[in-house]
Order: sequence, then C-alpha cells, then structure tokens
Amino acid sequence: MGASAELSRAVRAEDVELFTRISGDRNPLHYDEEAARSSKFGEIVVQGGITSAILNAVVAEELPGPGSVFLNVSWNFTAPVRPGDTITGRVEVTEVREDKPITTLATRVTRDDGTTALEGTAVCWTMAMPARDA
Repeated sequence: MGASAELSRAVRAEDVELFTRISGDRNPLHYDEEAARSSKFGEIVVQGGITSAILNAVVAEELPGPGSVFLNVSWNFTAPVRPGDTITGRVEVTEVREDKPITTLATRVTRDDGTTALEGTAVCWTMAMPARDA
C-alpha cells in the first residue's frame, strides 16, 4: 500500500472533437464560445470523460498496470479543464485485497496550475497478462 503513479498530457481542442465522435456529447459548453462565455465557466471546457481518461491510462499502463480494469469509480469533478491545459492523473494504492486481485486507489487529476479538477476513488481488478515484447 502507498505505491503511487502518475501520467501527464496536454489537452487539445481536437480531443473535444474526438471525444464527441465516441460519446455523442455535443453540449454547447464544449463548442459554442458564446454559450461557454455566458456560463459559470466563462470559456470552453472539455467533457468530463476527457478529464477522467488520463486515469484510465495511469491504471492500465502504470499502477496497478496492464490487465487492470475499473470495477467501480466514485469521482467528483471539482474544476473545469480547458483545451490547452496540461493535466496530470495520479493514483495511490489505499487497499489491496488478499483473496482477489482487487486494489482500491485514491485518484486525482490536477491541472498545470495546481488546481484539482477531479478527485475520488477507484476499485480495480488486475488480471495476469503475458509479458510484452520490447
């Protein structure tokens, strides 16, 4: 317990388009400058799925690692992410079950200005995977 891992990535305007193609989320806050300006956010914000996706990468690539899938997540979105932000997803192991390959993680996504955009917990199942060829 206590092991942690993180990954960072720049969020681009193209990510909004790609996520819309996948999800169908066409909320004007993601596209319409005027609508976004008149909202509490004051400018375009990306879909929450873009914000949380960095945690998929951390879990699958770093900790617990390849073969891991989410069983349950409980996330609070605490601040918007905008195109141009760099976000960092961080996970920390808080519990490991002895009887099954199940791990509970504290999760957080921060923007490059230090603001927390998402926080919460995730429970993961980790399957044994064959070794990857280098």
